[in-house]
Amino acid sequence: MSKSSPSPLSRGGKLLIAMVIIAAAGAVIWSQLPRGGYSTDLSVIGQGRPALVLAYDQVYVGGTEVMDHMNRVRASYADRMEFVVADMGTAEGRNFVQRHEVRDGAVLLFDADGVRQGTINQPRSPEELQRAIDGALSGSMPGR
Repeated sequence: MSKSSPSPLSRGGKLLIAMVIIAAAGAVIWSQLPRGGYSTDLSVIGQGRPALVLAYDQVYVGGTEVMDHMNRVRASYADRMEFVVADMGTAEGRNFVQRHEVRDGAVLLFDADGVRQGTINQPRSPEELQRAIDGALSGSMPGR
Protein backbone atom coordinates (compact mmCIF):
# COMPACT_ATOMS: atom_id res chain seq x y z
CA MET A 1 0.00 0.00 0.00
CA SER A 2 1.48 3.32 -0.97
CA LYS A 3 0.83 6.65 0.68
CA SER A 4 -0.43 9.31 -1.62
CA SER A 5 0.87 12.82 -1.20
CA PRO A 6 -1.36 15.84 -1.54
CA SER A 7 -1.67 16.96 -5.10
CA PRO A 8 -0.45 20.42 -6.09
CA LEU A 9 -4.02 21.27 -7.02
CA SER A 10 -5.27 20.75 -3.49
CA ARG A 11 -2.44 22.91 -2.08
CA GLY A 12 -3.25 25.56 -4.65
CA GLY A 13 -6.92 25.36 -3.73
CA LYS A 14 -6.11 25.83 -0.04
CA LEU A 15 -3.89 28.79 -0.86
CA LEU A 16 -6.64 30.35 -2.95
CA ILE A 17 -9.16 29.92 -0.12
CA ALA A 18 -6.72 31.47 2.37
CA MET A 19 -6.14 34.44 0.05
CA VAL A 20 -9.89 34.99 -0.35
CA ILE A 21 -10.38 34.92 3.43
CA ILE A 22 -7.55 37.41 3.96
CA ALA A 23 -8.92 39.70 1.24
CA ALA A 24 -12.43 39.54 2.73
CA ALA A 25 -11.10 40.35 6.22
CA GLY A 26 -9.14 43.28 4.78
CA ALA A 27 -12.26 44.58 3.01
CA VAL A 28 -14.27 44.43 6.24
CA ILE A 29 -11.55 46.28 8.17
CA TRP A 30 -11.21 48.88 5.40
CA SER A 31 -14.99 49.49 5.34
CA GLN A 32 -14.94 50.29 9.07
CA LEU A 33 -12.33 53.06 8.81
CA PRO A 34 -13.58 56.65 8.99
CA ARG A 35 -13.99 58.16 5.53
CA GLY A 36 -12.43 61.42 4.45
CA GLY A 37 -9.14 61.46 6.34
CA TYR A 38 -10.35 63.59 9.23
CA SER A 39 -8.20 64.39 12.22
CA THR A 40 -9.26 63.06 15.62
CA ASP A 41 -7.18 65.68 17.46
CA LEU A 42 -9.79 67.45 19.59
CA SER A 43 -7.13 69.76 21.06
CA VAL A 44 -7.50 72.04 18.01
CA ILE A 45 -10.82 73.29 19.42
CA GLY A 46 -10.34 76.83 20.70
CA GLN A 47 -6.92 77.30 19.12
CA GLY A 48 -7.78 80.31 16.95
CA ARG A 49 -9.99 78.77 14.24
CA PRO A 50 -13.63 77.70 14.31
CA ALA A 51 -14.09 73.93 14.45
CA LEU A 52 -16.69 71.46 13.27
CA VAL A 53 -16.65 68.22 15.27
CA LEU A 54 -18.52 65.10 14.22
CA ALA A 55 -19.46 62.56 16.90
CA TYR A 56 -18.63 59.31 15.12
CA ASP A 57 -19.28 55.71 16.15
CA GLN A 58 -18.38 53.15 13.49
CA VAL A 59 -21.08 50.80 14.82
CA TYR A 60 -23.87 53.10 13.65
CA VAL A 61 -24.76 54.46 10.24
CA GLY A 62 -25.65 58.05 11.18
CA GLY A 63 -22.09 59.30 11.63
CA THR A 64 -20.98 57.68 8.39
CA GLU A 65 -23.77 59.42 6.48
CA VAL A 66 -22.90 62.78 8.05
CA MET A 67 -19.23 62.22 7.20
CA ASP A 68 -20.28 61.82 3.56
CA HIS A 69 -22.04 65.21 3.82
CA MET A 70 -18.89 66.68 5.38
CA ASN A 71 -16.84 65.39 2.47
CA ARG A 72 -19.08 67.30 0.08
CA VAL A 73 -18.83 70.66 1.90
CA ARG A 74 -15.34 70.55 3.41
CA ALA A 75 -13.55 72.13 0.44
CA SER A 76 -15.72 75.26 0.76
CA TYR A 77 -14.70 75.79 4.40
CA ALA A 78 -11.32 74.10 4.89
CA ASP A 79 -9.43 77.41 4.76
CA ARG A 80 -11.67 78.91 7.49
CA MET A 81 -12.27 76.11 9.97
CA GLU A 82 -11.05 72.80 11.35
CA PHE A 83 -12.92 69.57 10.56
CA VAL A 84 -12.45 67.01 13.33
CA VAL A 85 -13.96 63.65 14.28
CA ALA A 86 -14.66 62.66 17.88
CA ASP A 87 -14.14 58.92 17.39
CA MET A 88 -16.29 57.19 19.99
CA GLY A 89 -14.06 54.14 19.66
CA THR A 90 -11.38 56.01 21.63
CA ALA A 91 -11.41 57.19 25.24
CA GLU A 92 -10.90 60.82 24.16
CA GLY A 93 -13.82 60.66 21.71
CA ARG A 94 -16.13 58.96 24.22
CA ASN A 95 -15.27 61.56 26.89
CA PHE A 96 -15.92 64.40 24.45
CA VAL A 97 -19.30 62.97 23.41
CA GLN A 98 -20.35 62.35 27.03
CA ARG A 99 -19.25 65.84 28.11
CA HIS A 100 -21.32 67.43 25.34
CA GLU A 101 -24.23 64.98 25.73
CA VAL A 102 -24.50 64.05 22.05
CA ARG A 103 -24.71 60.82 20.06
CA ASP A 104 -23.38 59.40 16.82
CA GLY A 105 -23.90 61.72 13.87
CA ALA A 106 -24.15 64.94 15.87
CA VAL A 107 -22.19 67.90 14.54
CA LEU A 108 -20.90 70.41 17.08
CA LEU A 109 -19.75 73.81 15.91
CA PHE A 110 -17.25 75.85 17.93
CA ASP A 111 -15.98 79.38 17.44
CA ALA A 112 -12.26 80.26 17.34
CA ASP A 113 -12.17 80.52 21.15
CA GLY A 114 -13.71 77.08 21.64
CA VAL A 115 -17.16 78.31 22.62
CA ARG A 116 -19.82 75.95 21.36
CA GLN A 117 -21.98 77.81 18.86
CA GLY A 118 -24.51 75.07 18.29
CA THR A 119 -25.23 71.46 17.55
CA ILE A 120 -27.09 69.82 14.73
CA ASN A 121 -28.16 66.21 15.15
CA GLN A 122 -27.48 64.14 12.05
CA PRO A 123 -27.92 66.70 9.28
CA ARG A 124 -29.91 65.04 6.50
CA SER A 125 -28.08 66.62 3.57
CA PRO A 126 -24.93 68.54 2.68
CA GLU A 127 -27.12 71.64 2.28
CA GLU A 128 -28.46 71.35 5.83
CA LEU A 129 -24.91 70.98 7.11
CA GLN A 130 -23.79 73.96 5.04
CA ARG A 131 -26.58 76.15 6.49
CA ALA A 132 -25.51 75.19 10.02
CA ILE A 133 -21.86 75.99 9.28
CA ASP A 134 -22.79 79.34 7.73
CA GLY A 135 -24.92 80.16 10.78
CA ALA A 136 -22.15 79.26 13.19
CA LEU A 137 -19.53 81.22 11.27
CA SER A 138 -21.77 84.30 11.23
CA GLY A 139 -22.71 83.87 14.90
CA SER A 140 -26.39 83.42 14.17
CA MET A 141 -26.88 79.69 14.52
CA PRO A 142 -30.17 78.84 16.27
CA GLY A 143 -29.94 76.73 19.41
CA ARG A 144 -26.84 78.40 20.84
